[in-house]
Order: sequence, then structure tokens, then C-alpha cells
Amino acid sequence: METMLLYARLFYEFCKTGLFAVGGGLATLPFLSEMGQATGWFTTKDLADMVAVSESTPGPLGVNMATYVGYTVAGVPGSIAATLGLVFPSVVIVLIVAGILHAFKDSPVVQGIFKGLRPASLALITAAGLSVARIALLNTDAFAATGKILDLFNWKCILLAVILWFCYRKWKLHPIVYIAISAVIGVVFQL
Repeated sequence: METMLLYARLFYEFCKTGLFAVGGGLATLPFLSEMGQATGWFTTKDLADMVAVSESTPGPLGVNMATYVGYTVAGVPGSIAATLGLVFPSVVIVLIVAGILHAFKDSPVVQGIFKGLRPASLALITAAGLSVARIALLNTDAFAATGKILDLFNWKCILLAVILWFCYRKWKLHPIVYIAISAVIGVVFQL
């Protein structure tokens, strides 16, 4: 019974995320951060690791993260419950909207709704990106312990980010190359 409640909670939590995270996978990050704090299923550092793993595996970021959380919390059935919870609202909404949109696609109200959703999506994605950058580039625990401003910054990660940015600007290789390089450097230098 307790296990079934856990599966239902995973479905419910990710269903809420799937319903309100407009804008794609990165838009789920603020919701996941709040979920981790509310449930204790994962920490902020775990969330950063989930983003790294989810970005470097095939498939949509949000779905990969839901599957990852579900699996760590309750194994394979948990991953299924979390993934279904995340995609369920989208499937239902797409079916409803597809049926309605065809009839009203030229309506100024519908056009206005879509124009209004764009800034909201941008704001959620920007907030998620800043949150990931803060986790990756700042070391607040070291700063709190020492009080030294130089301890606030994770200099190795900042240097890696700058080098990779310059390499990308110069060679424009596929992002998976930079993800693989970052993974190797992270393991070798224990970032």
C-alpha cells in the first residue's frame, strides 16, 4: 500500500510539473527544485547532476529527468509513474488544443494567447539556466565557511566554461562533443 502511494505521489508531482512547465525541459527546473525541497527526494546538487545526465542522454530533458527521479526514488515502476505523470498533461492538452485550434487558428485571441506564453516560457527557461549556472559556478558552502569572496567561485568550472565557450565559438562542433569533453574533464579533475 505504501509503495502504491509513492507511485501515485510521483505521478501527481510530475503531473503538476508537466501541466505548468510551459517551454520545454529547462522550464521544468524551477518546479523540480521546489519538488526536491518539498519531498526530500533529491537535493539541489542532485538536480544539477540530473541536468548533466539528462542533457547528455537521448530524449527530452524533462522526460529524462522525470525518469531519473522516479528510478532513484522507486525503481523502474517509479520511473514509469514519474514519466507518465510528466507527459500525461501534455498529451491531454495537445489532444484538446488540436481539436479546438483548427477552428480558431486565425482568431486574434488565440494569437494573443500564444504571444503571451512566449515571455513566460523565456522567463522560466532563463530562471532555470541561472539556477544551473549558480549551482555549477558558485560554491556557497565554501564561502559560508570562510567568508572569503574568492572561495565563492568554483574557479575550475568557470575556467572550463570559458574554454569550452571559446572552443565552440571557434570550431562550432556538435554540442555532444563538448558534453563528452566536459564529462571527461569532470572525472579527471573531479569537478
